[in-house]
Amino acid sequence: MLIIGVFVAILGVFCIYFHFRKRYLFWLDRDVPYLEPTFPVGNMVDIFNPNIHFAHLIAKLYRQLKGRGDYAGIYFFREPVLLVLSPEFARTVLVKDFNYFVDRGVYSNEKVDPLSANLFFLEGNRWRKLRSKLAPTFTSGKLKAMFHTIVDVGTRLDQYLAERCMRLQRIDIKDLLARFMTDVIGTCAFGIECNSLETPDSQFRVMGKRMINLPKLKSLKVFFAMMFRKRAQALGIRYNDKDVSDFFMNVVRDTIRYRKENGVRRDDFMQLLIDMMKENGARDGESLTFEEVAAQSFVFFFGGFETSTTTLTCALHLLSKHPKVQRKARKCIRSTLAKHGNELTYDAIMDMDYLDCVLHETLRLYPPVAALHRMTSQPYKLPNGEVIPEGVGVIISNLAFHHDPEYFPDPLAFKPERFEDKTFAKNNPSYLGFGDGPRMCIAMRFGMLQTRLGLAMLLRNYTFSLQDCDVDRPLVIDPINLMHGPAGAVWLNVERYAEGNKGQ
Repeated sequence: MLIIGVFVAILGVFCIYFHFRKRYLFWLDRDVPYLEPTFPVGNMVDIFNPNIHFAHLIAKLYRQLKGRGDYAGIYFFREPVLLVLSPEFARTVLVKDFNYFVDRGVYSNEKVDPLSANLFFLEGNRWRKLRSKLAPTFTSGKLKAMFHTIVDVGTRLDQYLAERCMRLQRIDIKDLLARFMTDVIGTCAFGIECNSLETPDSQFRVMGKRMINLPKLKSLKVFFAMMFRKRAQALGIRYNDKDVSDFFMNVVRDTIRYRKENGVRRDDFMQLLIDMMKENGARDGESLTFEEVAAQSFVFFFGGFETSTTTLTCALHLLSKHPKVQRKARKCIRSTLAKHGNELTYDAIMDMDYLDCVLHETLRLYPPVAALHRMTSQPYKLPNGEVIPEGVGVIISNLAFHHDPEYFPDPLAFKPERFEDKTFAKNNPSYLGFGDGPRMCIAMRFGMLQTRLGLAMLLRNYTFSLQDCDVDRPLVIDPINLMHGPAGAVWLNVERYAEGNKGQ
């Protein structure tokens, strides 16, 4: 029996091996340049390396394949994936031929995890319908209505720092900004005073950490679920832990009940979603279910606080390394406020053009979403005339574009002046700080507003610097975090600004 068992096992391994070898002919059969895969990981030889972020792995493959045309083939284990090698073809995928690449191919399982039925995860017609429903929630008028809510949280941040930084203090700016952004998003998305600034272990902050900082084992589980989605759905694998999902579902349910019973209305994202529920008068075809409201609130929280935290953290770290740029940004803030009666208004913030340059350059160097995923939603004819079938993954390394000297001379240097031409960020296909096309970040304007406001409030009243020993050290990227952002604490010297501050 033992011999028979060993024979069956060996035979099984050989069958799997030859299945993979046949699968590895996919790009050769379609006359697409490719990297020779290795059984069984394909081109993901570094996927189990605990020190490499997935986005850096993809950027490495980009550098190996660059020069072979607009695209090339790689393999995620057994799955063929098209790696985009030129910004022009990236724009074709994201914009021109978008109807062939509607879906992200992100794993979700709505039956066991209702929060996964959100705008980021949904596919096909369900995504289209939901996108059209939600698009009006991020107009200039809606953002202006929410602006004072963000300012209130920003004022509390200023008060918190003012009590601690009359003299030079060393602060973990990443943790502080995560608490600030948790309070902003908690207020705008749920109408709840999270008070994470004063209470670092608030439940919202704890749940936020749980969503983003996945254990390596769970990260691999999510990765494999994306590769084998049908099997993962049959096994009931969920993206969010049940207690995390239950927490957000209960928060939304309690918020809706409280506002309905007490006749409360607020200028926030949650109110906009509540107004779109059928029982509140929304028309058929335009209304949202409770589950849809909960899912959108969740993804707004999930995407909003971490991306903005990462961007603002990296921006302040870069400004600490470049005091001349920091002085220029502060001068922009103060001169703009002087034109607006020293009032921190929506129009004043939107008038601070140089802050936009700083933030776009930060997003170029440290994009929080550093690889863009798409999947063919119907057969697609490549420029070489060959056709790839529905369900093939496509990946765009915006991180690699951003760091490519062909598109950005001296790419690792921090030069906000690159973006002084206001059309540059919009018209340059090699810059993909927020993605591009119909599936780009729907809350981009809100994200930029809260990040710009946070930067304005901080630079207006505080100076930031590094210890001498840290000036030449680059930020270390967290290899486990789903987002592309700094690992561990980011320590900065912070001091209340005074006109006579030396060097500032």
